[in-house]
Amino acid sequence: MSVSKDLDRIKQLRGAGLFVLLDPDRHTVDELAARAAAAESAGADVILVGSSLLLTATFDQAVEAIKKATSLAVVIFPGSAVQISRHADAILFLSLLSGRNSETLIGQHVKAAPTIHEHGLEAIATGYLLIESGTLSSIEFMSDTKPIPRKKPDIALAHVLAAQYLGMQLIYLEAGSGTDRPVPDEMIRYVSEHLTVPLIVGGGIKDVDTARAKIEAGADFVVVGNVLESSENTSLLAQLADAVHSVRPPTTSGA
Repeated sequence: MSVSKDLDRIKQLRGAGLFVLLDPDRHTVDELAARAAAAESAGADVILVGSSLLLTATFDQAVEAIKKATSLAVVIFPGSAVQISRHADAILFLSLLSGRNSETLIGQHVKAAPTIHEHGLEAIATGYLLIESGTLSSIEFMSDTKPIPRKKPDIALAHVLAAQYLGMQLIYLEAGSGTDRPVPDEMIRYVSEHLTVPLIVGGGIKDVDTARAKIEAGADFVVVGNVLESSENTSLLAQLADAVHSVRPPTTSGA
């Protein structure tokens, strides 16, 4: 089954889904594998792997180890064209539509495409939008782009509609790793009403109430990462998964 179809299945069976982002710059290969296994046990639906910088030379080994440690789909969330591994199930083919930097709109994609093709990776076209959080995020700095103002849902909607018309398979609203101001519920609600493709929301989702609120506002998937870095937060992941999966009723009982 393709990852795109698996995402549809998750929505049907669980109403919404939880993505766990693992950063190869923050942990050893063995630690990443252990965290992937723990995420699956806690009820996560998909493992994302990626970094804004990638300071290590073990990306491929990390993806391979993560894939061996879990039966969940392992999807690359790339910070650049060098973050590609044949061991992943898919890669989010991100186009940073909120910015006007040609490298993040198409340049990195041209560099990555031949390798993705050679590896036979499933590439999922994703409209990626940075949303203002009040602090300078790593992706904002590295991409040299400005985020969409958090109080301008109309601007966000125009970008989301453009992404749909361009044929994007997913929309990802990103407030930035570790922020205290996640994507506003009002913006999520406004754009989700016009979407015909799944909506992912990430950045600043640190507790059960916030995760639940994003799904209630219209997100189909939420992403957590930094909040799980501390070993004291191990039980939080199961609580987050339960909260995300309890908002909407499943549309099918599955097999």
